[in-house]
Amino acid sequence: MAEILDAIDARILELIQNDASLSVAEIADRVGLSSSPCWRRIKRLEDAGIIQKRVTILDRQKLGLSFEVYCTVKLALPTKDNLDAFDRAISDMPEVVQCATVTGAADYELRIVTRDMPAFDSFLREKLLSLGLVSNIESRIVVRSVKNTTASPLGLITPHIAS
Repeated sequence: MAEILDAIDARILELIQNDASLSVAEIADRVGLSSSPCWRRIKRLEDAGIIQKRVTILDRQKLGLSFEVYCTVKLALPTKDNLDAFDRAISDMPEVVQCATVTGAADYELRIVTRDMPAFDSFLREKLLSLGLVSNIESRIVVRSVKNTTASPLGLITPHIAS
């Protein structure tokens, strides 16, 4: 990390990642700054790319999107062009909420959210397999989510935080 964060920066990040709806005035009050210096710190963290965006987390259960699946995907021929094509295609599929290239026998690990098994089957057939790039998919249906967070473990960056 090129940028050294101090304890106030770390506290600001902790507050924002746990509640993005906080106003600058509320954040400033909680970290012991006035609004202007707090806003400048937040702006610096955004400009540095440390704060990428602020989002709202929805209750998928209440929206009828309770079917979650992890899929390990192997491409038929993992060439640069095929990997790039798969990356582009996946970015346009709203059902895929996470996608990572991985090491090992597979090429990708996907986290897919949809309504139910028929919707998942339709996603596989009409979107993923219709790309013509996939040779194998192993799916694991989530029975119960034990932990689901978007929060980064800020306690692990303490060596990079100046006191």
